[in-house]
Amino acid sequence: MLAQIQREHIDHVLAVSQAGAPATDPIRRSWVRCVREHGLDPTRPTRAHIVERARLREHQDQIEEFLGVARTGMEQLYKRMAGIGYVLLLTDAHGIAVDFIGNDAWARELKQSGLYLGADWSETRAGTCAVGTCIVEQAPITCHHTDHFDASHISLTCNSAPLFDPTGGFLGVLDVSALSSPSPRDSQHLALQLVTMYAQMVEDANFLRYFRDRWVLRLGSAWSMVDVSGEIMLAFDADGLVVGTNSGARRALRPLSGEAGTLVGRPLGEVFREGMEAIWRIARSGFAADRTALSTASGEVYYGAVLAPRVAPQAARAGEAAAAVAAPALERLAGDDPQMRRLIAQAARLVNRPVNILVHGETGTGKEVLAKALHESSSRAAKPFVAVNCAAIPESLIESELFGYTAGSFTGGRSKGMRGLIQQADGGTLFLDEIGDMPLQLQTRLLRVLAEREVLPLGAEKPVPVNLTVVAASHRDLRKLIAEGSFREDLYYRLCGAILYLPPLRERHDRDYLIERLLAAEGAELGTTALPTPAAQAMLLDYDWPGNVRQLRNVLRFALAVCDGSRITPEDLPAELMAAGAHDAAPPATAAPGALLPQDEAAQLDAALRRHRWNVTAAAAELGICRATVYRQMKRFGIVAPNQLS
Repeated sequence: MLAQIQREHIDHVLAVSQAGAPATDPIRRSWVRCVREHGLDPTRPTRAHIVERARLREHQDQIEEFLGVARTGMEQLYKRMAGIGYVLLLTDAHGIAVDFIGNDAWARELKQSGLYLGADWSETRAGTCAVGTCIVEQAPITCHHTDHFDASHISLTCNSAPLFDPTGGFLGVLDVSALSSPSPRDSQHLALQLVTMYAQMVEDANFLRYFRDRWVLRLGSAWSMVDVSGEIMLAFDADGLVVGTNSGARRALRPLSGEAGTLVGRPLGEVFREGMEAIWRIARSGFAADRTALSTASGEVYYGAVLAPRVAPQAARAGEAAAAVAAPALERLAGDDPQMRRLIAQAARLVNRPVNILVHGETGTGKEVLAKALHESSSRAAKPFVAVNCAAIPESLIESELFGYTAGSFTGGRSKGMRGLIQQADGGTLFLDEIGDMPLQLQTRLLRVLAEREVLPLGAEKPVPVNLTVVAASHRDLRKLIAEGSFREDLYYRLCGAILYLPPLRERHDRDYLIERLLAAEGAELGTTALPTPAAQAMLLDYDWPGNVRQLRNVLRFALAVCDGSRITPEDLPAELMAAGAHDAAPPATAAPGALLPQDEAAQLDAALRRHRWNVTAAAAELGICRATVYRQMKRFGIVAPNQLS
């Protein structure tokens, strides 16, 4: 019977993926993506994939502080759902289950089905599923029985809700799943409502933790409930500037966000007609004594409660300020990008710890710059920083370069011998770039150095003690190299006392900060000063930067060298940016009657916005462009969200 159901399901998936899916159906859209974009084959069901323990720990480390907050909410939710056969998964933004609560009596069945700690539920790996499809759609979703792409999952029923961090970045997914359930899809309605409600509770608890040193305005439409369950929250500082909004605020107050798409940075008093004085009056008098209603510019009316800072701002910031003073080199690496801020916070805690660090990132993301910043921010700053590109040194020389040699060790060597790079880094930091390209036999020798803290130069009989911290980097997947037999697993674990992931430039939200900093640095070196025009800045922000920060630096250096005067125009940028910007520079699609417009581009943007319920961030992610570009194109094409129509 099950085999027959699976065959019919496979036929159905194939038919839908060939015909295309209606834009309103996220499950069928996912089926199409699985076949056309992810290259998955529904006729070849695959077993659930559980990542190895070391990789799981890497994913857990990236959201370590959030895990503690989420666990409390998960335990409360599990008490409600354990009795009816559900288990809980918390995944990160990549779909890896970083926490799990389930019945130990079902451990074997749950692990086989993938409802287990460390399971990879990304859409690219598992096909259509509640977690993976929720990551793409960034909206709550039920994936019930034959909704799943992979036939081996059709006995499961799963309900997921997205989780966002306090800055609005996508953080992960909360999921409730069961090995079996009633056939009707409607049976999952309550489960979906519960997981959505608890996801919001977890988000809000994390929001209050994150902004514990700031004032928080909680809003609700009912005066009697807002003090305990205000679904809208805005964090603000002593000057009345908005510093953060929760998901409820981003949804409810989106019409007030303007072209920037966010209220962060705006005076809170401008959001409400009553002004900031009314909000401070609520804060001074206490909620119970003040029933002041706050009305927005668009006419919505809310009642408010103000939470005072739970810790003094100066005390809360003391640790951060100390880290910033101690680690200015790290602080200069990024602007307000959430991924980079998390990385810098982790790095600041690691600089003086006796652990080796492994940096992952695409070519050109700035791995050596990060390594230097780690060194300069540490107590080793006065000691040597020695960088070695394992891919650039000829294999015949790398052993002598790294380990050094004694006099007369080989023909052509220095008459007095040479201290190797490892020995030169004694007391400081040894940076091993592209460690994945180190020959296997040298990996064995490096492992001994790390294990025994001593180096044996070529031709020497007695080892030399060394005291160093190693920062290794690679753009290659070292775990894959381990599986292929070209990288030692024991060396990998010696190197990855901590792992830092550098995001590619196309994913960073602080590109304007990087452009400003790099222009200043390159201009100082060239003895010139110039700023990009708005059109040139837009091209720089919209480009996808396959060469990452290194490519950006080269482009800016080129522009400074060729520009005429103090302004960089689009014509001063290299040809590849001009070509990429030509499409955006086309005439608007619906902005004026009779204009010659790229109708397909306007239609594509409009369809993406509708698919994501006018969530600009989600539409931008799907289209591979930044939010600012989406807003510019909406204005150019005359596309207006339904809630902004007069």
